[in-house]
Formats: sequence, C-alpha cells, structure tokens
Amino acid sequence: MSDFREKLLANLDKTKQNASDLHHQYPLKTNDEIEDALFQNYRTEVAKNVCSKQPDQRQTETLIEGSPVDSYRYIPRFHFELPKSADSLAQKLREEARTLFLQKRSKELLDNGEFKLLWSLLEKHHSPPLVGDEQYINYENYCKVGMIAGEKFRRYLTATTFARLLASSSNPGKIGVISLFNYTMRKVWLQQTRIGLSLYDYTGQGFLSESDMESYILELIPTFPQLEGLEKSFHSFYVCTTVRKFFFFLDPLRTGRIRIRDVLTCSFLDDLLELRDEEIPKDAQELNWFSAPSALSVYGHYLNLDKDHNGMLSKKELIGYGSGTLTPIFLERVFAECLTYDGEMDYKTYLDFVLALENRSEPQSLHYLFRILDVEHKGYLTAFTLNYFFKGIQEELSAHRAEPINFDDVKDEIFDMVKPIDPTRITLKDLISCGHGETVVSILIEFHKFWAYENREVMVTSTASDDTHNL
Repeated sequence: MSDFREKLLANLDKTKQNASDLHHQYPLKTNDEIEDALFQNYRTEVAKNVCSKQPDQRQTETLIEGSPVDSYRYIPRFHFELPKSADSLAQKLREEARTLFLQKRSKELLDNGEFKLLWSLLEKHHSPPLVGDEQYINYENYCKVGMIAGEKFRRYLTATTFARLLASSSNPGKIGVISLFNYTMRKVWLQQTRIGLSLYDYTGQGFLSESDMESYILELIPTFPQLEGLEKSFHSFYVCTTVRKFFFFLDPLRTGRIRIRDVLTCSFLDDLLELRDEEIPKDAQELNWFSAPSALSVYGHYLNLDKDHNGMLSKKELIGYGSGTLTPIFLERVFAECLTYDGEMDYKTYLDFVLALENRSEPQSLHYLFRILDVEHKGYLTAFTLNYFFKGIQEELSAHRAEPINFDDVKDEIFDMVKPIDPTRITLKDLISCGHGETVVSILIEFHKFWAYENREVMVTSTASDDTHNL
C-alpha cells in the first residue's frame, strides 16, 4: 500500500505545475475538487498502462494490496470466436491448420508394420509358462518391450494400461499377450476413427451435422468390402439409412448435430465398421442395420408400402407396416407429430418410425413414442390419454368379434407395471425407469401385441404342453 501511496504522491507533485492551469480553467472549483480530478487522471493512466503490458507482466504486478484493480483483466482468455462467414481467408486458414494438426496426429498412430513388430516383441518377451495355449507377460517384460519398441509405442504401453488389463486377468501379476495386443489395436482404431470424423467437423467444435455425417459415410462406402456389390444409384439411400440410425439414437432431442465423442462410444459403431471384414455370416448381416441386405430390405419395404409410387407414404399406405395391426388412432398421431409433406411421409421420417418401433425398449424409442402418445402435450400420460389410444384396440376387438375388455382393468394394470411417482400420471422418466415401457406402449398402439399380452398365460401353457408332448 505504501508503494502505491508514494507513486501517487510523486505523480501529484509532477502534476502540481498543472494545478494552476486547472485553477484558471475551473475558477469555481475548490482545491479538493481539483485534487480529485488529478487523481482520476492518474488512475486512468495506470489503467492504460496495465492494458498495454503483456499478460505475464500483468500477472506479476499488484496495484492494490490484496486485490488487483479491475481483476477481470487478469482472467485468461478462454473463448475465441469462429471466423465470420464473410472472412473466407480466416476460414481457410483455420481449415488448413486443423487439417495439418489431424495429419500430425494420424502419423503418431501405429501402422500395420508397427503392429507386426509389436506382436513379435510380445511373443519374444512373454513370461512363461503358458496357460493353456495363451501367452502372458509380467510387468518387467512389459516395460522391456516398451523400451525396445521405441518412443512411438510407449504411449500405448503405459503403467495404467497394464493395471487396467491386470484387473481383468485370471493370471496374478501377468496380463494376456493377446488381450494387450487387441487393446492396443482397438485404441488405435478409435483414434483413427476420431481423426476421420474430425476431418468433417469444419467448425472444430466436436460436433457433426447431418450433412457432415452423410459426407463421412459416403466416402466410407468404397472402403467396405461388404458394400462392393451395392449399386451406385442406391448409395444416397444407403447413406440416409445409415445416418438416420446415428441421429435417431444420439440426437433424440433433434438438435441437428451429434457429438463425435458419442459416435465413438455408441454400441453400434462396431456394426458399421464390421463391414470392413471380407466375410460376414448371412444371419449376422441380416441383424446388422448397416449391412447391404438390411438396408435393401428396409428400402424394399418402403417401396412395397408406396402403392401409388409417388415416393411418399400416406396414412392409408403406412397402415400396412409390420403386422398391419397398428391402430388408426396411433397412425393419426404419428402424422400429426412427425414431419410430413402435404400429409405424406418421406423416407427419412419413415426411417425414424421404423427405428422407434423396432427398438421399443430403448430410451430414445420411448422418447419418440411418448411424444406421439402425449396427445395433450403436457409431458405426462393420464387415464384420459390411455383411454384415447385404447379405443383403437377396442375397435379392433369388435372387428374381430372378440370379447370386449374393460378399460379400467387395462388402466390399472398399466399403472401397476409403471409404478409412477405420481399415481395419477405417467411421465417419460417413469416409463423408461419402470422396465416395462415396451409392453405399455405396445398394448396401446398395436392390436396383435395387445392380443399376445392379454393371452400370454394361455400361450405359455400351450407352449409347455407342446414341449411335454415332444418329450
């Protein structure tokens, strides 16, 4: 504080010669008012000097004991605005800088030759004895492999990696050679995929838009042996089919973008990259959404539903989907809530519809279906809502001349299954957490699912009788 006072007094002494000028300029001001004016001038000078100094200098200087003047100046900058769309030079510079950075990171990854070297070193320095046919390696030999292999390998052969694999090892003090090699391969594969995805992240914010993801998938097609026979005219439909699954599950709130991190950690990325394998069993291909047979099947069903061949689906055409027993009331709500064009559904909207109905137990699918069930847009379902959709089931029962079902019994059963926090309403959170969301939704929207649920005990007894007869 004393240093600051001395500086202030020294500055006031220097400015005293200007005091007489101020007296002449402001004859009505008192000496105290003139002194205040001089102090304000000096304070302004100090602030300007602080702004003009380098950040390192600012951090080492304290203007007032205990707290810097205008302390916000000392906070490091953490936000840098993206270049404006009109500034093409700055955008190009940013793009080039990101590309060079990603290329540099790509060169740091292990290539096929280096993987072969790693495997030979692990085999050479494994720690006997063999356990069955599997080789193991202890920490001493593990470190030796890292030293021999070189700097590029050490970032993969760390103490943390050894400890992580040791936790799941059945051999005390050792880890499996094949486990270590597979772990390293997967880590490199994930880094390669992240770099590949980041090349399409033009803003560098860690997100991909739908068009970014479409560009990525389109360029992947020629690299997948499993897609070699795919006709070029079908590529755009294949890309749409593939991208919709990523956005349906990773962007349920429909923000129009997905995080690269979420793409890397999602469970179905492996299914997509499985197409790099030369041979995949036929049954595995049918179960893989991204395989050529699966994509062709989904698109084929869409074409079969399109009776008037206008490339769109009406409510009348969509009623033939699946078992053909989705209630008209439910389909009416689908067309009311989902994006349509002149009252008809395009292929992209149809894909969301298919993904929701084929994965009814998933939270994202329940989110999609809950939005359709929530007729009143209140964020919860009431007895009125359940009755609204159950009328569609009752109409089907009447059409099939089946014995009518009392709605109150169905309502009580649904509330017993869900066990909502509020006993009078069911929220999306209740539906997801109860574990019976798929059953609840199915018995409200699809007649054959309701019929199967209603007669589940009879069906179980019939199955058991058949098994006994076969024995």
